[in-house]
Amino acid sequence: MNQRTTDWFDAHLDLAYLAVMGRNMEAGLAAAGGPDLPAAVTLPSLRAGNVRYCLATVFTEPDGTDAACSYPAGDAEAAAAVGRRQLEVYEAWVKAGWMVLGAGGEAPLRAWILVEGADVLRGPEELPEWVGRGVAAIGLTWAKPSRYAGGNMTDMGLTDLGRGMVGAMDALGILHDLSHLSDRASDELLSLTDRRVVASHSNCRNLIDDGSARGDGVPPFQRHLRDEVIREIGRRGGVVGINLFSMFLIRGGARDRRATVEEAVAHIERVCELTGSRRHVGLGSDMDGGFSASKLPQGIDEPAGLGLLAEALQRGGWSGAEIEGFASENWLRVMREADAGRA
Repeated sequence: MNQRTTDWFDAHLDLAYLAVMGRNMEAGLAAAGGPDLPAAVTLPSLRAGNVRYCLATVFTEPDGTDAACSYPAGDAEAAAAVGRRQLEVYEAWVKAGWMVLGAGGEAPLRAWILVEGADVLRGPEELPEWVGRGVAAIGLTWAKPSRYAGGNMTDMGLTDLGRGMVGAMDALGILHDLSHLSDRASDELLSLTDRRVVASHSNCRNLIDDGSARGDGVPPFQRHLRDEVIREIGRRGGVVGINLFSMFLIRGGARDRRATVEEAVAHIERVCELTGSRRHVGLGSDMDGGFSASKLPQGIDEPAGLGLLAEALQRGGWSGAEIEGFASENWLRVMREADAGRA
């Protein structure tokens, strides 16, 4: 597998977040500045690493400390303002020729927008506008609770507003992203819809959980997917995007070292084992999503290092077509079918 010619689809990149937080996303990595240095992601670095496709997020945090991406919990107007600012970042990059949104046009990067935390929509009635501006997938909340659902830091389920959003998303063909939902919220969402679901940037709980307990009733590794949820994602034709944050790859969530590429591959292989196929796993790196290049697996300091994953899969007996599936084709299949469903 020639890593120089492998095209990648990364299902979770917080590009607009990095821009509003002060990174020059049109610069090289050394000169980009911004949060969580050393940097791993800018638009030129994605091009150099052959990341040709992505789910580009609108990420916001209730009661966060960074004014550029946060809002007071429950304040729908404030959430909408910070979310729309990130939409405008993507629209500016489209005008500048850095990317295209959705199926049309040509540019170095083809992006579909993923809303990570639905509070940026005042209500389900705003969905058509957001879809018209490039939104193709929504996760109802980040780790903290939203007006729509409980996140992985809680044991809350869906709210009434969230249940309404599930139906509105189905009506418009918007993908459901399970990453960050609490177990209860995930189970309720799966009971409300029979549509395809994905996990843009989550790993296998079975490989992370070391049996520790928090003592507050919230599963300590709820951020990652239970085996039965991975199976259901596969059954419905979805994809799990493997997150490359080292502590999300190492058993017990250890922070004292960088993960190995082999530890990342273990999560890839487990998804395949549980779904019975190599068609339901891809990349959801979350590169620079609140952590620096020094927290990625060993040797992967920027997108150009992703070829190490392809090489490891080749050593593990994957065919060229199967590696291309992991690198891009599995996610592209889902997104093309989703686009067709909204047409």
